[in-house]
Amino acid sequence: MRWETAPDALADAALVVECGPERMDVKERILRTLDAACGPDTVLASCTSAIPVEILAGHTGRPDRVLATHFMNPAHLKDAVEVVRGPRTSEESLATVLALLDAIGKRAHLVRDSPGFVSNRVLMPMINDAAARVEEGTADAETVDLLFTDCFGHAMGPLRTADLIGLDTVLDSLVVLRETTGDPRFEPTALLRGLVERGHRGRKSGRGFHTYGTR
Repeated sequence: MRWETAPDALADAALVVECGPERMDVKERILRTLDAACGPDTVLASCTSAIPVEILAGHTGRPDRVLATHFMNPAHLKDAVEVVRGPRTSEESLATVLALLDAIGKRAHLVRDSPGFVSNRVLMPMINDAAARVEEGTADAETVDLLFTDCFGHAMGPLRTADLIGLDTVLDSLVVLRETTGDPRFEPTALLRGLVERGHRGRKSGRGFHTYGTR
């Protein structure tokens, strides 16, 4: 396994994992580039968090060799990976990905293709609803999160989880889910959009729904 910055260096790779921003136009550009640069047998795995595999596969000439490996954030601390098999993903491609994940000590949880898969189809509306409760003044962010940690035993509440993921990534994921499902539950709240517009992207910027000290 190795890191590369030039697509041409990937011609002989057995498997490539792309981790571009969660925007459909960006993913399309990356996958078209990889499809042209990589050998015909290379498996292309996307670290998408919401875009259906079938959409991603449609940007390549190898839909049987495309699937999603949704690594959780922070990837170096999280052992679990949501693996998404598209409707045209081959058994051989799936086996290649599962073998790699096992070799690097990750646990694969296999799900079928759907916008947001399982994790973010459930998590993103919860984060959005939690932000709406803050926006309407029902409770502040600290209280919202304490209800989930103290009442339900969650390790983190939904808004601290959003801060850890990165509010820009959460926003991009909600936009994708709104576009691919048509469900108004995924329309990002004005509070979330405003935080991202002001550069408050969560822990990585020092401030999101909560504040994390100076940077």
